[in-house]
Amino acid sequence: MDGARIFNAATALGVPVKELTQYGDTVMCCLSKGLCAPVGSVVAGSRDFIKKARKYRKMLGGGLRQSGCLAACGIIALTQMTQRLEQDHDNAKYLANQLAKIKGVTVDLASVEIDMIFFTTTWNDELTKNYEGEMLARGIKATPLEEGEYRMVTHKDITREHCEKVIRALEEIVNQYMG
Repeated sequence: MDGARIFNAATALGVPVKELTQYGDTVMCCLSKGLCAPVGSVVAGSRDFIKKARKYRKMLGGGLRQSGCLAACGIIALTQMTQRLEQDHDNAKYLANQLAKIKGVTVDLASVEIDMIFFTTTWNDELTKNYEGEMLARGIKATPLEEGEYRMVTHKDITREHCEKVIRALEEIVNQYMG
């Protein structure tokens, strides 16, 4: 099972991760997607599977030396950061609701279940072209339009005040380019 954001899914559904993974024979979860570790993933499976995975990892040059610092980050990700994911989800829902009120922005609010927001726009070409730069000029790093959608992600370092800053900036930019 690809469980890159399995802890987000479990939090959003209000169930233990174990309930979501019980039907898979192996699972991988990413420790950096929403769990604040700088890098790392965890692979779980049968003893034979893990033995093979270690062999292939080593063959592909995936060995680590003195990885205690990264392991410590992974432990914090699993023991502390999983407990606060609901805050990220709440901020994402708040941000999505506010985005939906901005002229030319469409958000499928029902699809905002974890810390990710996807939205489309009916912005003119000039605004679409300048979106990233305008946001950056206001101290906000924004992802570009990709496959017709924009994406925003909340995480531990994004507060409600940050969400409000994004909304104010976007409203200002839209008013500047679209009147």
